[in-house]
Amino acid sequence: MASHLPVLEDLPDPSGRAVLVRADLNVPLGPNGEMDDFRLRSSLPTLVWLAEHGARLTVCSHLGRPGGKPVPRLSMAPVAERLRQLLAGEIGDEPARSVRVMENLRFDPGEEANDPSFVDRLVEGQELYVNDAFGSAHRAHASVVGPPERLPSAAGRLLAREAEVLTGLLDGATRPFVAVLGGAKVSGKLGLVGALLSRAECVMVGGGMCFTFLAALGHDVGDSLVEPAQVDNCRKLLDSGRRIMVPTDIVALEPGSGEVKVVGRSVPAGWKGMDIGPATAGEFADELVEAGTVFWNGPMGVFEDKRFSTGTAAVARAVAECHGFTVVGGGDSAAALASLGLDGAVDHLSTGGGASLELLEKGDLPGLAALRQSWERQEEHGRG
Repeated sequence: MASHLPVLEDLPDPSGRAVLVRADLNVPLGPNGEMDDFRLRSSLPTLVWLAEHGARLTVCSHLGRPGGKPVPRLSMAPVAERLRQLLAGEIGDEPARSVRVMENLRFDPGEEANDPSFVDRLVEGQELYVNDAFGSAHRAHASVVGPPERLPSAAGRLLAREAEVLTGLLDGATRPFVAVLGGAKVSGKLGLVGALLSRAECVMVGGGMCFTFLAALGHDVGDSLVEPAQVDNCRKLLDSGRRIMVPTDIVALEPGSGEVKVVGRSVPAGWKGMDIGPATAGEFADELVEAGTVFWNGPMGVFEDKRFSTGTAAVARAVAECHGFTVVGGGDSAAALASLGLDGAVDHLSTGGGASLELLEKGDLPGLAALRQSWERQEEHGRG
């Protein structure tokens, strides 16, 4: 990985210049137009800094998955209006109204295809580029990797902080470093498990992904979510000599009757594992509260159903109570913290679940690499 990620202070003076900002305005929208504006508020420090330094701002983002064509319900209009309201509270109404917000980038197929002609249209009339969309930094999309090839570029406050925190987990985590992973499928996280095992003292596995590990240990998993093709890979990780904690008990559901009970590591035939059990929740919590560094991604069960929310709640409380440095990534984990009023009790709440996982697994992201390469070109041009 190149050494320097350019930040806002590395840009040429933005005063009077047109600046394209790739923000992450991909906010959850409710059926009646309500929105969770966490990501909008997270973008404010960068936008305020640029506005206060005299930049003429154009903000671009995607919203949802429109599939390369206009979808009215995914228009940026209400999101743009809410962003301007938030900006007005920071820089005043008139300057906030001057900020241009482009329509949903993914209304054009050129965004996800990284089409050079789409990049041309994005950067037309722009003089500088800032990427502050950590949640999209793992995508080699036009708005992420294209502008740094054409314009002096830098990371915004949010992107720079995310990169600093997450790469710090790889290079300088305070010991013991404990990771807890959940979510549905194991296939997308095996590489991450392997990467974390080389750095963390302990990796704890819950959620639907734990059943493939339990199957690898020879336990029956009933009708629980399992990926047979990944059993051997899970077995290799378990045999690696590194410390992996898997559940010792499971909250299981019999779908036909609706009966719920706590079982051991083996799930009866016809039953489905839905959450880690109380003993496991206690074991995980004991590890977490004593950790020097914690990374948590993914719920421990189907936490939207109160019958199966206990494991996730126990992990959330343990992470919040930990006196070490705590990092939480992923929308479901963030939602669990928020539902318990604990979202302010962790040191870093990542805005990008997939991006955080890929950065921890691979050590870099296309969006970060593009900014570093842009900086190298600027330095070479300056020396020339």
